[in-house]
Amino acid sequence: MKEIVAKIIETALKKEKINLSQDKILELIEVPREATLGDFAFPCFVLASQLKSSPNKIAIKLRETIGKTPKEFEDIQSVGPYLNFFVDRKTLAVKTVQEVIKLKEKYGSSNEGKGKVITIDMSSPNIAKPFGIGHLRSTIIGNSIGEISKKLGYRVIKINYLGDWGTQFGKMIVGWKKLGNETELKKDPIKFMLKLYVEGNKEEYEQEARDWFKKLENGDKEATALWKKFKELSLKEFDELYKILGINFDEISGESLYNDKMDKTIKELEDKKLLKESDGALVVDLEKYGLGVSLIKKSDGATLYATRDITAAIDRFKRYKFSKMIYEVGQEQKLHFQQFFKILELMGYDWAKDCMHVYHGLYLDKDGKKFATRKGKTVFMEDILNETMDLAKKRIEDKNPKLKNKKEAAKKIAIGAIFYGDLKNFRANDMVFDLDRFLEFEGNTGPYLLYSYARAKSILRKVKARKTNILFEDLEEKEIELVKKISEFSSIIEKAYEQMNPSIIANYSYQLAQIFNEFYHECPVMGSDKETFRLMLVEAFSQVLKNSLALLGIETLEEM
Repeated sequence: MKEIVAKIIETALKKEKINLSQDKILELIEVPREATLGDFAFPCFVLASQLKSSPNKIAIKLRETIGKTPKEFEDIQSVGPYLNFFVDRKTLAVKTVQEVIKLKEKYGSSNEGKGKVITIDMSSPNIAKPFGIGHLRSTIIGNSIGEISKKLGYRVIKINYLGDWGTQFGKMIVGWKKLGNETELKKDPIKFMLKLYVEGNKEEYEQEARDWFKKLENGDKEATALWKKFKELSLKEFDELYKILGINFDEISGESLYNDKMDKTIKELEDKKLLKESDGALVVDLEKYGLGVSLIKKSDGATLYATRDITAAIDRFKRYKFSKMIYEVGQEQKLHFQQFFKILELMGYDWAKDCMHVYHGLYLDKDGKKFATRKGKTVFMEDILNETMDLAKKRIEDKNPKLKNKKEAAKKIAIGAIFYGDLKNFRANDMVFDLDRFLEFEGNTGPYLLYSYARAKSILRKVKARKTNILFEDLEEKEIELVKKISEFSSIIEKAYEQMNPSIIANYSYQLAQIFNEFYHECPVMGSDKETFRLMLVEAFSQVLKNSLALLGIETLEEM
């Protein structure tokens, strides 16, 4: 329906000698918060300078130019600076419900990004260290942004850029030299490697650790063999974790990939007269841009994150010709990305403007403190998942002990609870990580949404044959509300993409489920005069909720 509104406005504007593309008009069209203001509203402020008139007068003029109200609408009104469109309820119901049922999982898709590539740098845990709770936000949010972008037709490259290089590997090797044990390493690789790191991080081994990392940089056989072993074991552990989370990557690479490419980057920075010497180190001075100084090469010759990120960005553009490169990384790295993007711009790369740091806040515990440790111990993601699945199993036993495939159901509920518990919050805000709250079956939670979907599927399973008569007449208020909310799905996806904000999808999902449950209680489906239409409406709801949750990385359950 939004496209029809855009076409009407475009035609009217052409009559006024104003050329505004349908795409631009679609961007401007709003959905009013109050039902009394219609279903769609076009703000006329943007036309004021061109038409040299007030937005209020422009709205009145456009209404006159449109003339007779098209059959798809009950009315079109000029209200202040807005042109408000009231959709014909029967038309909206027929078009929306039939379109969802016809398109199924493709409903809400568009070709906006056809032929364009988006890369997303996300998750990026450190090799030989536990996959901590801190990496989960980047994983969940990055994955959702990727799925939203795919829905709009973009080719998405999800990149897991691992921290697989640096002085910590010198510490790891020292730890191995002191405590190395093949049996323990194979038994529980990540926890044993953490033990090695803690040992090698002791102050008395500082120089020894530096010496070992220098050997690794110089290609020492023993150091390289240990590094490869730690990396392979880490990747195996990470793969199992990503499989449980249902997260896939298109590219898995690491900082080590660019070890032999950074000299070229430093030479390019020198040639473009961007490097300065400072106490024996090489830096790019960004003070005049309010961004301080970016360290490119330390006095001992070691390169840093900035050097690697610049090198990786240039390499990615050569390989993917992206239209947007997104880094989903915590907000504490804000200055780093501002510096790094500015350096790319100063190097003359036009595509630097297409680089984005999409950042997130911290996880907090119930007391509002940083959720990083429990009683001084590292928080392992594996332990969090096991705890959540155990809690989900208990909830299932309480609510539906006869449910089939309880183990698989508990896994989906647990993942859905964690993902939704995160994504319903605006990504840049800190959020409380509260598993008990995440797993509640009532209120704004993942399990509530999964249960709403399962309830809809249960209704549809009870039907053996539908009546042939479809009554769209005399729609009740709750039917209209549900149809309207379903019809908003496409514009919600576009808004979530524009703002790089999955919480828009999450909040839409919750509102949709709320309206469905109100409809379910007030509008009997089975045996009613409008059984066929209401069954179609239930089917449309379940499909759109499923599509919406898929954009959050959440799998639905047919039964709960």
